[in-house]
Amino acid sequence: MPWQVGVIVRAMDSRTQAADSSPYGFWRRFFSALTGQSVGWAIGLAMTVALMIWPVFVPPLPVLFGRTLFIAIVLLLAFTAAGQWRRAPLPRWVMQLIAVTLAAPLATLAVYLLSTGGDWWALFGNEARVTGFVMIGGAALVLGLVLALGALYRERDAQANAQALQFALERETLERQAADAQLKVLQSQVEPHFLFNTLANVQALVESGSPRAAPVLGSLIAYLRAAVPQLHQGAPTLGQEEALVRSYLELMQMRMPDRLSFALDIDPALRDTRLPPMTLLTLVENAVRHGIDPSEAGGRIEVGARRNGDGGALMLWVQDSGCGIDESRPPGTGLANLRERLLATHGPDASLALHGINPHGVRAEIRIPQART
Repeated sequence: MPWQVGVIVRAMDSRTQAADSSPYGFWRRFFSALTGQSVGWAIGLAMTVALMIWPVFVPPLPVLFGRTLFIAIVLLLAFTAAGQWRRAPLPRWVMQLIAVTLAAPLATLAVYLLSTGGDWWALFGNEARVTGFVMIGGAALVLGLVLALGALYRERDAQANAQALQFALERETLERQAADAQLKVLQSQVEPHFLFNTLANVQALVESGSPRAAPVLGSLIAYLRAAVPQLHQGAPTLGQEEALVRSYLELMQMRMPDRLSFALDIDPALRDTRLPPMTLLTLVENAVRHGIDPSEAGGRIEVGARRNGDGGALMLWVQDSGCGIDESRPPGTGLANLRERLLATHGPDASLALHGINPHGVRAEIRIPQART
């Protein structure tokens, strides 16, 4: 049940938030945030400061590097810890900058107290040490703040890119769901449209008292038993569509044997190709209803499918030698829905076109572009 799933998800979120606010959650986030790249930046900063101040300092370079490395590590730990404090009174980035600002002089003070054995007078009573304290502490503060601001900017940029990617994925999901919903609505419109037209043909036989009404009705029942389940398929194959069209044309030929003939020319290699539901059947039914049925002489319907070139666009056609295009007749619902289904499943590059044939007749052509990999 959806409400049960929601309760479970909320319970899991509550447990996750409780775990994140616990000391274990803090240390887990803290150590996961200490990446090798950040440690490398700290070592690089320490070496840079040591090389900059070495010419004016008495201690050798290894000693200076040890001091600057200690300060850089303390700055890194302070910056990382402040970033994982979930219940901070200020925004996280403000807490991180405050942590760096406080850690720089305190870490420098700790280094000099260690070098003097904790003797405050030996530190602040010596002008050279005070100068060194100010230089190292100032350099650590300035460079630490600059690198902290750079890290915060990169983090914000990465979050913005991740959020944009998430929005794009959500938009794509919503567009796909909307297309699926639109396709189902169009399919639900096509089903009664097709069934009502077919039943109207049987009704005409019954009302005229034709002795062929009973066998035609039996064929219709057998046809619907096979056809109706296919109407609910998301994307039937061209082979299934061919069988459906053949059954329909055989049924219509039983109704008017002297006025209808047909031929199917489907490339066997294309029978596994997926199509929108009732693609060919809609065109065939339109040809029977508006082309063959109104014509006193009847006519012939030809149905075909080929692929252009080597793996090119798929071409489907239904051609009849009936009455032709009636410009005064408004566009039918079946063709309009078929265009919408082609757009929803294959995009704007798919097309449906009707062409008049001399001396009379219509050729309906569907072009479906090759799927991009």
